[in-house]
Amino acid sequence: MTVFLPIPLPCRRLVGLGLLITAAALLTQTAQAEADIAAGEALFKRVCGNCHNVGPGARAAFGPQLNGIFGRHAGATQDYRYSPAMQQADLVWDRETLSAFIKDSDSVVPGNKMRFWGIGDQQKIDSLLLYLKAQQDH
Repeated sequence: MTVFLPIPLPCRRLVGLGLLITAAALLTQTAQAEADIAAGEALFKRVCGNCHNVGPGARAAFGPQLNGIFGRHAGATQDYRYSPAMQQADLVWDRETLSAFIKDSDSVVPGNKMRFWGIGDQQKIDSLLLYLKAQQDH
């Protein structure tokens, strides 16, 4: 037989307040993630979109398409001619390698042919990576 003990009113209020705070935090995180993805999309269009494509129907252009970049081996798409340096790079793109590459591509893959000055602001990089992650399944 299960016995339920009554919970005093002050404790119930604390539990309710805790649940309310948790729900508010989750909603704030969701809103922040959506804002970061939107900021990442705007940054992609402004900084990356001249050379790269992403999304449904993306194909290589002046640079490789970036659909499914997370978990992909460097230099692995079939519709782009990579530099020998990128073809020989022994790395898989993840948050850390992409972040470092976006900051300074030559420090990650010396001799690659991407001519890009880099992005030094980690928050912008994080937003860009959230956007790219949202395009992972295209």
